[in-house]
Amino acid sequence: MNNPLKPHFLLDPSIHFLNHGSFGACPIPVFEGYQSWQRRLESQPVIFLVRQMASLDREARQPLGAYLHTAPENLVFVPNATHGVNIIARSLALAPGDEILTTDHEYGACDYAWEFVCKKTDTAYIHQPIPLPAHSLAEMADQFWQGVTPRTRVIYLSHITSPTALRLPVELIIQRARQAGILTLVDGAHAPGQIPLDLDAVGADWYTGNLHKWALSPKGAAFLYARPEVQSMVEPLVVSWGYHATPETTSGSQFQDYLGWTGTKDPAASLAVPAAIQFMAEHHWDQVCQDCHNLLHRTIQRICELVQMEPLYPLDSDLYRLMGIAPLPPETDLATLKTRLYDEHRVEVPLIDWNDHKFVRISVQGYNTQEDLDAFYDGLRALLPQVRL
Repeated sequence: MNNPLKPHFLLDPSIHFLNHGSFGACPIPVFEGYQSWQRRLESQPVIFLVRQMASLDREARQPLGAYLHTAPENLVFVPNATHGVNIIARSLALAPGDEILTTDHEYGACDYAWEFVCKKTDTAYIHQPIPLPAHSLAEMADQFWQGVTPRTRVIYLSHITSPTALRLPVELIIQRARQAGILTLVDGAHAPGQIPLDLDAVGADWYTGNLHKWALSPKGAAFLYARPEVQSMVEPLVVSWGYHATPETTSGSQFQDYLGWTGTKDPAASLAVPAAIQFMAEHHWDQVCQDCHNLLHRTIQRICELVQMEPLYPLDSDLYRLMGIAPLPPETDLATLKTRLYDEHRVEVPLIDWNDHKFVRISVQGYNTQEDLDAFYDGLRALLPQVRL
């Protein structure tokens, strides 16, 4: 099947690439813009970094703010969402006995960041179970809230989870948290570009999201959002010139001064973000996302029928969008299956063992075709009888 978007990507055409969720993929026009920024930097680094960088950063945050429905002053660029989580986790004045409440669906690297901070501060990092199969946002919000205690100081959770590709009810939980006086941090690593985002309406105190995944930006492009009321609480991981900004160099915001300049770096990925936003607009990305979702829906349904197992969330729900999971039999040897899917069928897709569930996490992006999903399905059908433990 001819896909007009496929030639815009640098991905190896011999691979059926169904793992966009891990590291993303950048369209060629955006990647060329990214390289153009790098060449401009190298042509005159002093002028670029000393005279131009502050204004270029502001200009890049303007379309990003419009895309995320917040003021650009509420945003700073960071290398990735894990970096953003670390900034907030290390900024909080936690006291012994405080609790950080999260789910059991969180990304491992960010779990480690909280474990590190909690060990230093004698606080507790609590994982509240959200069992699969999931049924509704309201049910998950109630399940999560059972973990709240009088000691809960911060709620941290993913908007779309990494291991289970599940959209969590962050808006419902944040509403309750605000009423209870609990601070909130959302890890939106997989959200921008996959679901519409209105950060001011979401209402989190802090929200960090990757732009290099579903928002099609180069690797190293992500953001940290802070509500104006809590920006003064944010401390820099790296203390640099912004700590003593002068009247001539200040942005007028401590949040921007502390985090905007942390030393010499390559800012090209962040400066290419407007090109990625423009690419999505020019290619009618709302329709692209709907087409991808429909393809994913049908594929999960086919796999469930193949393995004679029920889906892990309702397929006609909004609990997933462009990334979803399909169950696999418990006797499946995942390591062998993954290797053989790639070596024999040229399919790149993650297989996951999580909380006594085995499943495949399928990403469908604009470059994918029905042939990609058919190749994966055919590989599963051929290999599953051969890869039992």
